[in-house]
Amino acid sequence: MFLPCELIVADVLPTARGAIARCLVEEHGYTQVRVAEAFGVTGSAVSQYLKGTRGGSELIESSPNREGFYEMIGKAAAMIAEGYDVTEVLCSICGFVKKSGMIKELYGARGCHGLPAACLECPRFNISIA
Repeated sequence: MFLPCELIVADVLPTARGAIARCLVEEHGYTQVRVAEAFGVTGSAVSQYLKGTRGGSELIESSPNREGFYEMIGKAAAMIAEGYDVTEVLCSICGFVKKSGMIKELYGARGCHGLPAACLECPRFNISIA
């Protein structure tokens, strides 16, 4: 059994980061350094995203919701370019994956039967960092 968050971390976030990085560089004029700063990762990580050696998921690529996912990526990159918080933008992608049914597809593609474990609202809103 996988928790929805495990599927998000394994398949969705790396794919989203890679696609957003490409979009920011190709369509919004970001440098790799600027993308790295926005994502809080190293320049090497961004380079790997852009080369396709990091990120990407065959499960997402074969999903019937693939087109909607990549539409969301385009919107996410535009929002980041407009100054929106990267964390909030990535959380909106997570919300799309849950609402569109893609999370259920990922669960089934991983060989799990039935429905994924119940997903609670994101706890990040309940975490206070002092």
